[in-house]
Amino acid sequence: MTLPGRDPAQGGTTVIPTVLVPVRLQFESAGKPLTLDAAGDVPPVLRSPVFSKAVFGTTLTQYMDAMLRATVSGSSGGWHTLLGQPEVHPVTVKIPAGYGYVLTSKRTQTRLAMVDVEFVQRAIFQQIPRQDGKLVLLLTRNTAYYTYGDATVCCSWGTHGVDAATGNSFVLGSYLGATPPLVEERDVQPLTEQLAEWVNDPLHDPLFHLAFRKPLPAAENVVPAWTWPAMEGGAEHRGCGGDSPATRYVLQDPLGTNERSDLPAGPATLVHARGGAWHVADVALMGWYTAEAGPYSFPDTRMLQAAATPCPAYTPPAAGAINEPAPPPAVAAVPSAGAKNGHELIGYWTGSGPKGTILRLRDVSPQWDVIIVAFADVNHQAPEGTLKLHVRPGLDLAQMKDDIAVLKSQGKKVLISLGGGGEYFTLAQTSSIPNFVNSVTQIVTEYGFDGIDLDFESPSLVLDPGDTDFRHPKTPSVVNLITGLHQLREHLGPQFLLTLVPEGTQIPAGYPSYGGQFGTYLPLLWGVRDMLTFVDAQDYNTPPLEGLDGEVYQMGSVDYDAAMTELLLHGFSVGERAGDFFPPVPADKVAVGFLVGPATPQGVSGAMQYLITGKAPAGVTYKLRRPGGYPGMIGAMFWTIDGDLGEDYAFSNLVGPQLHGYAEK
Repeated sequence: MTLPGRDPAQGGTTVIPTVLVPVRLQFESAGKPLTLDAAGDVPPVLRSPVFSKAVFGTTLTQYMDAMLRATVSGSSGGWHTLLGQPEVHPVTVKIPAGYGYVLTSKRTQTRLAMVDVEFVQRAIFQQIPRQDGKLVLLLTRNTAYYTYGDATVCCSWGTHGVDAATGNSFVLGSYLGATPPLVEERDVQPLTEQLAEWVNDPLHDPLFHLAFRKPLPAAENVVPAWTWPAMEGGAEHRGCGGDSPATRYVLQDPLGTNERSDLPAGPATLVHARGGAWHVADVALMGWYTAEAGPYSFPDTRMLQAAATPCPAYTPPAAGAINEPAPPPAVAAVPSAGAKNGHELIGYWTGSGPKGTILRLRDVSPQWDVIIVAFADVNHQAPEGTLKLHVRPGLDLAQMKDDIAVLKSQGKKVLISLGGGGEYFTLAQTSSIPNFVNSVTQIVTEYGFDGIDLDFESPSLVLDPGDTDFRHPKTPSVVNLITGLHQLREHLGPQFLLTLVPEGTQIPAGYPSYGGQFGTYLPLLWGVRDMLTFVDAQDYNTPPLEGLDGEVYQMGSVDYDAAMTELLLHGFSVGERAGDFFPPVPADKVAVGFLVGPATPQGVSGAMQYLITGKAPAGVTYKLRRPGGYPGMIGAMFWTIDGDLGEDYAFSNLVGPQLHGYAEK
């Protein structure tokens, strides 16, 4: 294992020369140019335990030194690793549209930025040359980060390691001053989180992972894959952590309580230094990962009482289980009852039953009104724009055709979804439009689909620089896709159904910022408004965003579902630019998208009750612009029908009858 400082057996004090870089982030927005400047946060950081001495146990020292001394069992009293008094080197980074945005709470007037961490790291080190033997501390103010250039892969408070371009060892973290809404962490806690991860893995190469998503370089510290520990009062994590103590795209420390798309929220210990009280991150020590002798957590040694539990090896489904029909769940599906009322339960189907079994289309719960088959994706062996049907192995396509016919005979609608997460699709060339139209037409007609659903996620749809008018888009792939959809309508006739399933970044994020990956479905929605069946924005895989009430919300609450949906129902100023208004989408063309797992049946039920009837569940703070709700709204969409089966129909059995029980819209 590689840790900073000299060999403990040698004793003595190592002082690491340090450069402190307060970063001024300038957001280029036509609506409201904004700046978040960390220059004013330099004095408190210097007074904090990052650079000043505080009491840790029986030792008066810096945070990093105390952590290292806790890590190395039996370290001598004279062994220390300290950060030197830093040089201060401010820099300015301009954030173009598409690389970040700023949220402002109307109530508190505090700001929170969401920024592409890879872009910021590159921009900073274009201004900071190689600093041989020095640690570079990059300081931003009230800024959270997303990774892979995709704002749905969010959030962390920074990153750390070695910058490949300059060779600089660095820590990038935020100082939280005048704490913005939703944020549980305080002052230097985010900075100490990243500093602690740098201590545990100082040779981490973040851009290597962000750009290529490859395994760890040999120089990095590798630990056995570990299971998330159960933390009293903390969020439940499922599955395993990584094979490194370093951040991937969210806070990877086992004491962290955030999930993807949430702001990081880990435990902290309050310590005193230079006459102030500071929140420093509680983190796992290296001994926790490697199952050596404790202590396992720092500064609060009570947080982790035992070493990490190894991640269990993957156990494939038993022989013969794959491709067998899905077993019936413990709870039966609620039968369909009553005449249709215009409210619909919408779900994506992949055919994946529990433990490798197959869920046939004809066997889905009768509560589902619209079934969307996932997916038709890019045919990489064919010319640009060509799609092919791609379903899970083992599905009998002839059976699937028969099942589609059966569902349609029951009055269900069955669509094919185009794209899917992780697929890169483009129609950059006008000459490629016929490839798109012909391939989709063939899929729809061969299998008898009622229409198509568009699930082209980032980076498939990215607006070119200078493309600022959703009514008159200039980005070729967007313009050509709109043309192709109109041609499909001509091919398939007026009964052709068209639905859109944008991520949160692709419509709601068009409110605080328009450009790049933000608001990409606005020109698409505008361009097909005359033939749109419905749009169901995903209220998952999405960063914190701002509602029409000027407050900041993040996924996982009725407030968020109501605020994001009402952006569509009410309309909004694009990029918060006065005079550039995206008009309301009719309620009978709007649904809400949920993810089985993070969402709860009760939470979804409360959101649908509030949006359709205006009756707010307890604890809701967001006020609808229309107090009586939107009775014409379609309903709820779920990823996935298969997941609902695995949850014993917990969602469809509750939300289906609820929607079908409302008055006819």
